[in-house]
Amino acid sequence: AYERRFPTCPLIPMFVASDTVNEYKSEDEAVHVIERRCKLDIDAPRLLKKIAGVDYVYFVQKNSLNRRERTLHIEAYNETFSNRVIINEHCSYTVHPDNEDWTCFEQSASLDIKSFFGFESTVEKIAMKQYTSNIKKGKEIIEYYLKQLEEEGITFVPRWTPPVACKSESSTSHPRRPVSPAINIPESATKEGLNNKEILNTSSSPSEPTAGTPDDKLDADYIKRYLGDLTPMQESCLIRLRQWLQETHKGKIPKDEHILRFLRARDFNIDKAREILCQSLTWRKQHQVDYILDTWNPPQVLQDYYAGGWHHHDKDGRPLYVLRLGQMDTKGLVRALGEEALLRYVLSINEEGLRRCEENTKVFGRPISSWTCLVDLEGLNMRHLWRPGVKALLRIIEVVEANYPETLGRLLILRAPRVFPVLWTLVSPFIDDNTRKKFLIYAGNDYQGPGGLLDYIDKEIIPDFLGGECMCEVPEGGLVPKSLYRTAEELENEDIKLWTETIYQSASVFKGAPHEVLIQIVDASSVITWDFDVCKGDIVFNIFHSKRAPQPPKKDSLGAHSITSPGGNNVQLIDKVWQLGRDYSMVESPLICKEGESVQGSHVTRWPGFYILQWKFHSMPACATTNLPRVDDVLASLQVSSHKCKVMYYTEVIGSEDFRGSMTSLESSHSGFSQLSAATTSSSQSHSSSMISR
Repeated sequence: AYERRFPTCPLIPMFVASDTVNEYKSEDEAVHVIERRCKLDIDAPRLLKKIAGVDYVYFVQKNSLNRRERTLHIEAYNETFSNRVIINEHCSYTVHPDNEDWTCFEQSASLDIKSFFGFESTVEKIAMKQYTSNIKKGKEIIEYYLKQLEEEGITFVPRWTPPVACKSESSTSHPRRPVSPAINIPESATKEGLNNKEILNTSSSPSEPTAGTPDDKLDADYIKRYLGDLTPMQESCLIRLRQWLQETHKGKIPKDEHILRFLRARDFNIDKAREILCQSLTWRKQHQVDYILDTWNPPQVLQDYYAGGWHHHDKDGRPLYVLRLGQMDTKGLVRALGEEALLRYVLSINEEGLRRCEENTKVFGRPISSWTCLVDLEGLNMRHLWRPGVKALLRIIEVVEANYPETLGRLLILRAPRVFPVLWTLVSPFIDDNTRKKFLIYAGNDYQGPGGLLDYIDKEIIPDFLGGECMCEVPEGGLVPKSLYRTAEELENEDIKLWTETIYQSASVFKGAPHEVLIQIVDASSVITWDFDVCKGDIVFNIFHSKRAPQPPKKDSLGAHSITSPGGNNVQLIDKVWQLGRDYSMVESPLICKEGESVQGSHVTRWPGFYILQWKFHSMPACATTNLPRVDDVLASLQVSSHKCKVMYYTEVIGSEDFRGSMTSLESSHSGFSQLSAATTSSSQSHSSSMISR
């Protein structure tokens, strides 16, 4: 009856197809082992499938039927994303020891999520939901095929008996080999052989170090091909920072090229580079920047009136971006779209630049980690100095400087008018010194003379509007029609909407002023889940339960801290007169979380009532600092001058009716931040089991 589920089963809609990859039968026909590759259409959000880059997932299932022992053992593991998620399932049909007319069924499964593009908790819930539904349907499916057999007149299958000839032969000159070695394929070899096609392009990019790269030294060919010239000291800094990230994040780390950009931006000062890199990775995760090219479409106004675009490459092979700033109506764009849409568009341009750098590295056979920007200021006037427009420009510069260091190889500013020094005076203080050294400014037609454009760009690709022969497809810009302008109220609401579009919230934690979130639970056995990043400082995470609701925080509860920005709220719910053990209780052990760590976990509620998630400032005992390990010592030293921490968090409650089994515990620990990452290690685990008694 079980074999009738293959090659596909109409009762399991997500089971699309299966192919036999290995089959073994013993000579006496007592043992039959068959291994299949199964194709599944997982019920997951379309966006998640798009981000993952697959429509189907593949599992390998091995069924071992032993007629002598009257057992059927089923083993399954995932082939797709096996480097990010490990799923193992075991099922068995056996004869009941006290009544051989009864069949016992046991089933268990384990889920280990190492990393999944920042969607670890979502994948966990999807997996547990589908696994639970499959358990419920298992008995129904087997009964369906038993009934089908009965309708065909098959109500009895004779028990296996050993053939006489087979016995005598095996006992003389041909001893039978053990079953397991004869049919067992090494799991690692199987996964390696079948899994390559399913791994995402981002995981198999040649720009990542190979698995065989030594921890203490990089391969010389790898450095030359993908990183460029590095001194032994610089190579050592890169390796040490990468190892630090692996130790502290307990998960995926950025590619070497990305780490190198931050090191170069801070002159290979590891502590400074580590700080800005961690902040950037948190920012990328919070605003889902990794997926902006695939999930965000620029408004038509931008496509029509934003006078910028990519145009071939310069003489060094760098991607070339052309911006006709003088022809662009910055005031009109800000009035029609607001700052957020403009910022998001610039971020998409930078993400496209990173992608083009990787492509050009492959094309030219040498490391290309930055691009050239050509800015034409013909037409620049006082309109471009409109205060809100300059404010938007400064904000964009600030975000780009913080998160895309060392990506600008050269900036060519052409046809600078008399008003340019005014604009330059406003923006130059916000530009990093290293970046400013890459600026070349030409007034009038100076760019056409010696030391001009031809020194950096081939004659064949100089745009036509600069006197070249190459047709440039960059939009010409022009005035944005006032009919497209939005009111101040509309723009304000739009900015708020864009700010809260991320599912994460930010909070500040002070010494003596923790941040607390209230969750009301009506049904016991609900599951509270959380995902948070420690952006600054070290914190202690607690979960409390109270039968009575805390008083809502007062408007002036922020006191001297006076946090007003949407990225730094601080809420305290536990009244100072409350006593632990009397008014409220602790339901999980405190968890100390270090700066830069990303923590996911869950708690199955035992009682209804009010649960309080608390992030509390953590300070290291002074006497302990001298005995800290090297990495912790670096972290602790950063806390001396500050009594403020920042966290970015997301919480959700799963109803008891929507979940079965146990999820990640409070100790579920730490994952990496970003799709820029390559290497992975274990980050969080879930386990669920089901038996006939359930």
